[in-house]
Amino acid sequence: MTQNETKFMDSALALAETLNYTKAAKRLRISQPQLTKNIQELEDTLGFRLFDRDRKTVELNDAGRAYIEQAKLSIMYAERAFQDARAAMRDADVVLHAGRSPYTDPFLVSTLHSVQLPLYSSLRIELSSDFSCDLVHEVLAGTLDLAVVTQPPESPLLTTVKVSEAPFYIAMSKKDALADCASVALESLSNRYWILFERRLHPPLYDDVLHFAEQRGVVPKKIRHITAPEEAFPYLANGECVAFVVKAGALLLSRNGVTVRPLATPELTLRTYLASRADNDSKLLSEFVRAFMRKLSPPKKDAQLSLPLAARHSA
Repeated sequence: MTQNETKFMDSALALAETLNYTKAAKRLRISQPQLTKNIQELEDTLGFRLFDRDRKTVELNDAGRAYIEQAKLSIMYAERAFQDARAAMRDADVVLHAGRSPYTDPFLVSTLHSVQLPLYSSLRIELSSDFSCDLVHEVLAGTLDLAVVTQPPESPLLTTVKVSEAPFYIAMSKKDALADCASVALESLSNRYWILFERRLHPPLYDDVLHFAEQRGVVPKKIRHITAPEEAFPYLANGECVAFVVKAGALLLSRNGVTVRPLATPELTLRTYLASRADNDSKLLSEFVRAFMRKLSPPKKDAQLSLPLAARHSA
């Protein structure tokens, strides 16, 4: 990036954040005419306006919002590159910022932590936790290098590699008639009380559950929403409800009168991916993903939970 490009970008960012030429110029410690000149030259170079302005107001237009979003990422990547280079000179830790859902398969989390790279002997993984859709936004915003996410949206801005595939699990009381089955068909859950994760946690996945249920004529008597699997336990133990949970949630709930069975509905198979920005060409990230995938080889099909199954027939 040239000195002029940096100057123009700083001017646009300051103006976008203040929407006031006087305040933006003061922040940059330049004169207001100089700031005006920088913005004008930037817009002339681009061939279109970034700001809609009159004598009293300044507003970002759609092109401006797109430019500012990418400008912030450019600055963040430049800062991270500087920090990584400085850390390498000090032989300090090299940090990879990763994210995962609170309910990611524990095996995948332990595999993340176990990756060692000969070229990066001081590699340190900073692992944060959030729900899958939020993790995707953090990856796209550049605050995470990669994330373990379930059913990420298709996007040209994302690069994804599938790392596991598993069914939903249905949690229920051990006294429930379905507990005698090796697996549970979606049809057997019609006219039952359901416990589902709140839609805001993963809208596409939530909609898929209801869509396939509707397609098969399966209608719940009532749906109770939760944000964490543990919230379902009191309703399951007394036999009132059945709950849709992922593998990690099933492990948490399978105790004290509650058991789980895989949902035998192929359309609702949960696919988990490593996701990163498509334009992230970091050598560290590339080496890490390759090492992670080697640890998962040969590909393993997600085995059913090692939990007591009094199996006699399928529902």
